[in-house]
Amino acid sequence: MKRMVASVLFFVLLSAGVVFAEEPDAILGEWYTAGGKSVVEIYKCGGLYCGRIVWLKNPKTDAGKDKTDLKNPDESKQDRKIMGLEILSGFKYAGENSWKEGRIYDPKHGKTYSCKMKLDGSELKVRGYVGFSLLGRTTVWTRKSCSSNSQS
Repeated sequence: MKRMVASVLFFVLLSAGVVFAEEPDAILGEWYTAGGKSVVEIYKCGGLYCGRIVWLKNPKTDAGKDKTDLKNPDESKQDRKIMGLEILSGFKYAGENSWKEGRIYDPKHGKTYSCKMKLDGSELKVRGYVGFSLLGRTTVWTRKSCSSNSQS
């Protein structure tokens, strides 16, 4: 009887461990940026996490051409298309649904910032900053569900 109780207890604890296990890859997938102006796909790049723009609400300029990285301070990169542009790089999973030590590029202003992210259900809190994370701004991205075709 003691062996059976011990076995049941072992499996209960093992199951609880699976339920509460951390999920470093939980961030993978597509995310609507704040305001729904774009979708960023987060993917693994080596042992780190990166992200690229895979959809834009307005992908063309007023002249009908693909939007490019015009604000980039490196003139040799100003012809890169915004669609497909990698804007997240170098993120490491830090535990407790947090990813740190990454960088985020803002093509609207041509600037790169230190960045950290925190997953909270279907929301991803993305904080770009200079120097200390207190000196920054947080935006909230929303997970793109598989059944959402309205902006694809």
